[in-house]
Amino acid sequence: MTSRVTIEEDDELREILRDARTIAVVGASADPGRDSNMIAQFLLRAGYDVIPVNPKYNELFGLKCYPTVASIGRQVDIVDVFRRSEFMEETARDATDAKAGVLWMQLGIENYNAARLAADSGIKVVMNRCIMVEHRRLLRKSS
Repeated sequence: MTSRVTIEEDDELREILRDARTIAVVGASADPGRDSNMIAQFLLRAGYDVIPVNPKYNELFGLKCYPTVASIGRQVDIVDVFRRSEFMEETARDATDAKAGVLWMQLGIENYNAARLAADSGIKVVMNRCIMVEHRRLLRKSS
């Protein structure tokens, strides 16, 4: 790659987490044993406006659940993704269609084609990082 596509610097990550208000959780699950459920609950407690995205559900966490990010119909600051790496290009296109601010691929999720697709559309990209871990590390030093 000729230029940096993903955000790696703590200052940039901190700014993303501090300035974000709305987070779409793609792959959100009703199963309390799933990371997507636990982290969505964490983000709600942290004060974010969480929007679950999963075509399997009509509602999660007492909130309307959407089939895609683009179907939400309002600005999304972060698209936090819990899908396997091979599905990331589809998810990046969805985030692009929604004109999201940040595409955040959770820990273990890496897809450079998806990252380039999003970055080329003006979306910031974070890859292979847990949003909860980074939030605790960068914004909640005492936890």
